[in-house]
Amino acid sequence: MYNGQSLSHTRWDCKYHIVWIPKCRRKVLYGKVRVELGKFFRELARQRECVVIEGHLCPDHVHIYMTVPPKYAVSQVVGYIKGKSAIYIARTFGGRSRNFTGENFGARGYYVSTVGRDEQVIREYIRRQEYEDQRLEQLKLLE
Repeated sequence: MYNGQSLSHTRWDCKYHIVWIPKCRRKVLYGKVRVELGKFFRELARQRECVVIEGHLCPDHVHIYMTVPPKYAVSQVVGYIKGKSAIYIARTFGGRSRNFTGENFGARGYYVSTVGRDEQVIREYIRRQEYEDQRLEQLKLLE
């Protein structure tokens, strides 16, 4: 049975797992920033007719599992979300009110993968990210 969505002449089911990091992989996504960005990412996705199905903000990277309509390129949506969130962070947490030219919060690149039959595996992977990061940090301390 078809469980996707449709545009005027298209039926689609395009889901992507997207990961990006802050510039220099700084550990800056915690506390109030983390709470605010989760809501803000969902709002930005909605503006591009996308839906965030699952998401997790780790201190040094972002995981998002989302649908993107075929009328938008994934790079266009990711660029929009990264750019607008950098401006939002500068305004809200950095005390900047204007002149955002060259404002860089995220690193240049990102990782994207299509999600097909392994949807449940990807969703579980995103949910367990924080636990895995904590476990790896503990192992590094023991060395």
